[in-house]
Amino acid sequence: MDQEPISALAALDDPLRRGMYSHIRQTRHPVTRDEAAEAVGISRKLAAFHLDKLVDAGLLRTRYEFVGGIRKVGRAPKVYEPSDLEVQVSIPPRQHDVLAEILLDAVLDEGDGETARDSALRAARRHGETLGAAERGAVRPGRLGTERALTLTSAIVERHGFEPDRETPACLRLRNCPFHPLAAKAPDLVCGINLAFLSGVLNGIQAPTVEAVLDPRAGECCVELRSATPSDDSASA
Repeated sequence: MDQEPISALAALDDPLRRGMYSHIRQTRHPVTRDEAAEAVGISRKLAAFHLDKLVDAGLLRTRYEFVGGIRKVGRAPKVYEPSDLEVQVSIPPRQHDVLAEILLDAVLDEGDGETARDSALRAARRHGETLGAAERGAVRPGRLGTERALTLTSAIVERHGFEPDRETPACLRLRNCPFHPLAAKAPDLVCGINLAFLSGVLNGIQAPTVEAVLDPRAGECCVELRSATPSDDSASA
């Protein structure tokens, strides 16, 4: 008798599958069985078994393609890439609790004459500053240049549901929004909260060489962290 297909969440209970799935999500190209096996340190045969379980669960999709655009003699290898399936226990986990804390603080601390949006942005910045300051106190990194500041920020935001991607030494993209799908209901508010939160993190770790800017891209967080643009005063000094 054929086994009942496993669910997406059950598939991710296995640490090897979870590791391969995370690797494939973070890779910007289709992944072969060999690459997936190497990523988690198992044999190609065992990797194929777990990858096919992820396909059966709807988490991955497959096709046959020559990797790197180089055609070789013989059949193209099977490659794996993430499907469009929404997983409620996401990789990394979504941080609705972070957003909830920010919004709760905004409600409790809304000032006279202040709009709810302004209060939320202020709360988000304060929340980020607290996290950044705690990280700086624990790591004690000293004076931060751009690259070190981005490395430190990457570690912080990854623990809070973002998927950081270092596009260049001076630019950090965030490949997901940890507050999705709430962002779809109020994109301007959530993007503003993201920007304020990440700006607060940079203030907290004392990283004046880096700035958070709005730079929306489809399927990614609307905020990018990059080398700060010198002010007119500093540029003319």
